[in-house]
Amino acid sequence: MLKRLLAVFTAMLLTLATFAFAAELRGDHPSTYTVRKGDTLWDISARFLNKPWLWPEIWQANPQVKNPHRIYPGDVLSLVYIDGRPTLTGPEIHSGEPIETIPLSEVEPFLKQLSVVNDVESLPYVIGLEEDRLLTTSGQLVYVRNLAGAQVGQQVQIARPVNVFANGVSPLNYRGVRFHSHWAYTDPGLTKQEAHGTKLGFEMMAQANGQVTQVNGDVASVLLQDEGREVRVGDRILPLAPPYDAQFYPQAPASIPAGAHIMAVADGITAGPQVVVALSVGANDGIKNGTTFSIWHPGAHIADRVAHRNVLSAKADKVTMPDEFNSHVMVFRTFDKVSYGLIMDGIRPAHVGDVLKHPDATQ
Repeated sequence: MLKRLLAVFTAMLLTLATFAFAAELRGDHPSTYTVRKGDTLWDISARFLNKPWLWPEIWQANPQVKNPHRIYPGDVLSLVYIDGRPTLTGPEIHSGEPIETIPLSEVEPFLKQLSVVNDVESLPYVIGLEEDRLLTTSGQLVYVRNLAGAQVGQQVQIARPVNVFANGVSPLNYRGVRFHSHWAYTDPGLTKQEAHGTKLGFEMMAQANGQVTQVNGDVASVLLQDEGREVRVGDRILPLAPPYDAQFYPQAPASIPAGAHIMAVADGITAGPQVVVALSVGANDGIKNGTTFSIWHPGAHIADRVAHRNVLSAKADKVTMPDEFNSHVMVFRTFDKVSYGLIMDGIRPAHVGDVLKHPDATQ
């Protein structure tokens, strides 16, 4: 009898789960859709689902597509029900390149040119330039100190420290240290001590690639090989950047660390759709490419001037306003403690200091 009851209970849970997921289908979803060049995985998800980050769920029972995370122009996607569960199916045509998860043009500079390291001072650095130039470029030599184990023919990347991430972001000088402490862009709610607390990483901008041509003691000669940015004394040496995979797909995080927030916005302090932001979470927090968050602006602390005529009494009786939803962001590049994400949609701009929550969060 107990086994029978457990079986019935399990069946009820599965039925409820199927019903709950079916409720996430858009009321105006198409029955079929032909993938076009220029589509993104997020766009197609949004055609069928109220919550595009549930995309993996809709492929779960798909017997047709061997790799449901790679969809190609010309694929015809059909919405069917398998064992009562809504599922997308479609033959594998696989002509040309698979569609992108997000617009690659918006994030490619961050994939190719930016990286985050945990420490700058321990990195090898450019100590001098050919003919004592102030700046140098392709076809010229730079001299690098402390490149341990350097070998002739070794390929390296020359990168420049540009920012340090803590609870906010501060620009760096050529030595990789802050210009002035009061230049830090941080959440106004943080104290000065918090704003300059634990470093989450140093943002590095790729300048050029080079090849070691000579090693003399602790100084290596490096020939700049490509038409990158100009190199100067103080630039640091990194291994060549590994190839990146832009074929990731949206998914909700398993958990979100306390205090997760936006640390920086590309070229500004507010961000709308298709703008890149730096987040205070990374691989050490279980974050990976495709992880999707909702972004919320923290509620203000407002003095109750209605209940109190006295200013001091009003300030002593502050009320916290509700957090306000802004938008959704999807991670496309992760480092140990920092990640970059692209704002996917939203009803108002996101700001530095806004907090990250589960994409399903309602408050």
